[in-house]
Amino acid sequence: MKSDLQTRHGGKILADALVGHGVELAFGVPGESFLPVLDGIYDVRDKLKFVICRQEGGASYMADAYGKLTGKPGVLFVTRGPGAANGAVGVHTAFQDSTPLVMFIGQVGNEMAEREAFQEIDYRRMYGPMSKWVAQIDRTERIPEYVSHAFHTAMAGRPGPVVLALPEDMLFAEAAVGDVPHYKTVRPAPAPADMREVGRILAAAERPFVILGGSGWTMDSVAAMRAFLEKYNLPAGASFRCQDLLDNRSPSYVGHVGIGVDPNLAQRIKDADVVMVVGARLGEMTTSAYTLFDVPVPRQTLIHVHAGAEELGRVYQGAVLVNSGYPQFVEALSALSLDGAKWREGTEVARKNYLAYCEPKALPGKVQYGEIVKGLRDTLPADAVICNGAGNFATWVHRYYQYRDFRTQLAPTNGSMGYGVPAAIAAKIAQPQRTVVAFAGDGDFLMNGQELATAMQYGANVIVIVVNNGMYGTIRMHQEREYPARVSGTELKNPDFAALARAYGAFGETVETTEAFAPAFARAVGSGKPALIELRLDPEALTPTMTLSAIRAQAQKKG
Repeated sequence: MKSDLQTRHGGKILADALVGHGVELAFGVPGESFLPVLDGIYDVRDKLKFVICRQEGGASYMADAYGKLTGKPGVLFVTRGPGAANGAVGVHTAFQDSTPLVMFIGQVGNEMAEREAFQEIDYRRMYGPMSKWVAQIDRTERIPEYVSHAFHTAMAGRPGPVVLALPEDMLFAEAAVGDVPHYKTVRPAPAPADMREVGRILAAAERPFVILGGSGWTMDSVAAMRAFLEKYNLPAGASFRCQDLLDNRSPSYVGHVGIGVDPNLAQRIKDADVVMVVGARLGEMTTSAYTLFDVPVPRQTLIHVHAGAEELGRVYQGAVLVNSGYPQFVEALSALSLDGAKWREGTEVARKNYLAYCEPKALPGKVQYGEIVKGLRDTLPADAVICNGAGNFATWVHRYYQYRDFRTQLAPTNGSMGYGVPAAIAAKIAQPQRTVVAFAGDGDFLMNGQELATAMQYGANVIVIVVNNGMYGTIRMHQEREYPARVSGTELKNPDFAALARAYGAFGETVETTEAFAPAFARAVGSGKPALIELRLDPEALTPTMTLSAIRAQAQKKG
């Protein structure tokens, strides 16, 4: 033991390490398995706030949302066994969404390991397939080393989740160790030869298209990418739920390359002679189930830029594969000189198609959901944070809302339900000066709606819009397409959501006509507390363009 170092128990060493790495918020549900950590946080509570959540699933979504919003690792604490199982949903989301996250799990003491002790799980085997690194800290004096490794790994290359297990005896034990400085973010830069080839291919292109996506961007790199696209009249789309990477008002922005992609946009990508993908994984959602590009060699000349080398060539063999961070790539890209005049007309046509696609269509019912979303896009501040989970209700938001500022969209690219409410709460706690709105379906809301209690506890004045159509809408849509009129397992009997919100102490109101929404929203904002507005949507309004009956009739006709 070094005499010049203070002896601390493991929980204090860990809490001090988090502060040293710049952590200001940690989300979790307390457990006896990591009591020393809670004790350690007490001593640094002026620097590090532990946000007490009501279920580990909600806490894990909050940590993921914090990582998305700030670009820094979200931090999550869960107890062993059941807590770890509940928290897995946020780790899976962070992995598929490339969100930096560090999860700490309580673990049985080392003397009890491998006995199937109370709540014991082998976390390496449990979390291995859905995280960048899983480890267990067995020696107290190695806490600073492991934590430093965890933060570096979560941020390096393609960001993602890291999991550290904390045996209980290790946390109670004492050691005299020094602290480690703040982590550094390490990402590659493109080689000059790669950029010369990128420039040559773009210069020769007649029908180019750019797709932006992924995490690891910065405000400056997003601004520089926009300047490059607009300077050369290049058309660009955003991959699934990454619509805030390019101001949707930009003349270069032509649509969302995600679920339910505009057929005109999909055809434009198929007809492109060059497609440059920067940051997006070319997975199922962004490629329309692998139909926009031929596997494994696309018809289009493909330039794929990604921070994770393992993603390059994973499904598609590109003409140029560039392993680079996005700020580094955009800096090199900005040095290129191109003739963009030949692309102006095509981009203008694509932009007009996009704007037409953004106009809501009338559907059955007194609540026209599309008009409500359009109204919010016209009135909310540019920096308002829009959150949603998964379900058909989200397609209206993706189609009709226009994202203007960077880091204003918090949504799970892995299609995880229950995400929107906890994500909104995390955003409001982290950046209370911003307007934060969460959209949730009726089924979606009830997966993590209990986190309204967390919003009340911390004064996180989010506005939650619950779209209630009395069913699991996405599954019902597919069910009607495959087995029309054979309704099974998709109907919901719901509570009075507005009354439920009021029971938590929040503002709650029900809206049953389009005209009633704007004044209800104004009252929600003016309430000075967390708020919920329930929209009673006609079950026939199943998608932004097709009714339930039309989907059923179409399926029956095919059958």
